[in-house]
Amino acid sequence: MITAPDFRQKQILFLNTYTLGRCNLSFRNENIVITLHGRIHDKMPIRHLLAVFIIGEMTLTSQLIRKCMKNGVSLFLLTRTNETYATIGAYAEGNYLLRQKQYALSEERMLEIARAIVLHKTINQLALLRSIGVNTIGIRSRSAYKKEVKEKLAKATDAATLRGIEGSVSRDFFTAYFSQIEWYKRVPRGKVDPNNVLLDMGYTYLFNFVDSLLRVYGFDTYKGMYHRLFFQRKSLSSDVMEPFRCIIDRALYKTHTLGQFRAADFRRAKGKYYLDYQHSHKYAKIFLTEIMRYKEDMYKYVRSLYYMIINDEGELEQFTIR
Repeated sequence: MITAPDFRQKQILFLNTYTLGRCNLSFRNENIVITLHGRIHDKMPIRHLLAVFIIGEMTLTSQLIRKCMKNGVSLFLLTRTNETYATIGAYAEGNYLLRQKQYALSEERMLEIARAIVLHKTINQLALLRSIGVNTIGIRSRSAYKKEVKEKLAKATDAATLRGIEGSVSRDFFTAYFSQIEWYKRVPRGKVDPNNVLLDMGYTYLFNFVDSLLRVYGFDTYKGMYHRLFFQRKSLSSDVMEPFRCIIDRALYKTHTLGQFRAADFRRAKGKYYLDYQHSHKYAKIFLTEIMRYKEDMYKYVRSLYYMIINDEGELEQFTIR
């Protein structure tokens, strides 16, 4: 299992073949090597990596895959529209004790953890609003709004009620936080405007990063506590990413305030917006840089969940965006 000091040295390697061109990825002398037109373009020590994201077509060697599995490096393969279609991951699948306890969690314990997840997400959404000077939400002060949400969460008796509370808070948050960037509304995977396209992109990277952390510990990422079982949905990864969505939200906000966002980077076809391939690397770098800034916080959050389940006690480590 990876330790905190080791984790601090870990990085994400992001490769966009629409920027690089057709290339090969291989393993040589303890390094992952990128080869272009028969020549070495770049290399990175495998011990420094946690995950590799590959967009587009690339040749991978079997030795590289074997070494990644051995060293705990996950490979994420994405289409040119940044949708993950395959994952080659290294995880502690033999951690049967963790999975036994994960499957045996009572409904009461799962609801307790789900409440904490939604509360942590809400706290970070309110922190972002405070950072841009939003002091009222609707007709309530920020502190009164927080108190009201906490009371509702405490009274929630099932996950469906929690999802209703979370959905209402998120709608209020998006409206208030993005009011200065021509915000429409949040439509997951709807491609209704560039902002939604970018949020989908950032959330995808965040989801995969959280998923790789959970798998390092040996969690069954399909068995969630807030998002419940559904065919082919990694519910636990969806759970744990919730308090960290604020990282992507703020990154999007900053692309507008810092002048990094350009409407010309997007095209529209059949009523949907798409990010042009040659510009995707710019936004990917923005999101991944922010994710890496908080990688230790995410690691600590996953670690606290691990000890909670293994020891049948404790609480999730609080994360507050800085």
